[in-house]
Amino acid sequence: MNTTTHTAEEIRTATAKHLDHLISICKDGEAGYRAATDDTKDLELKSLFTRLARQRGDFAAELQLYVQRLGVEPCDSTSVAGSVHRGWIGLKAVLTKDNSHAVLAECERGEDSAVAAYREVLADAPLESAHRLVVSTQSVAVQAAHDEIRALRDHPAYSGKAA
Repeated sequence: MNTTTHTAEEIRTATAKHLDHLISICKDGEAGYRAATDDTKDLELKSLFTRLARQRGDFAAELQLYVQRLGVEPCDSTSVAGSVHRGWIGLKAVLTKDNSHAVLAECERGEDSAVAAYREVLADAPLESAHRLVVSTQSVAVQAAHDEIRALRDHPAYSGKAA
């Protein structure tokens, strides 16, 4: 039987790494929703995207505080994949006539990645109870945002299908 014991330093480093990954995901979401706000003319969607951008910025800031408390300098940037995704949102909005549906579809794709990242951290990371609580709480909100985006994407007003 292989039992591995980890030092407190290894656990602290692993926790910071996992939280940094979520910070990057949140910063990607914040930037993605800001881009989506620019790529739609629909006022309801602009309001939603602005709210979700703010939420993700708040989530990143909260996680950064936890990483700092671990004695590590937190991530303060988006990922390359997030930059590519934001570019794709803009390109689809330009190339498609019904840009609201295209933007919502891309936002849902981004949310799929965020939901998966949170699930992975909750399943694999050696989180202390305070860290687990904040990640779990944020995960619930990310899943709710995903479901809201998907419902709007499928709504006749945005899907291009007649009601």
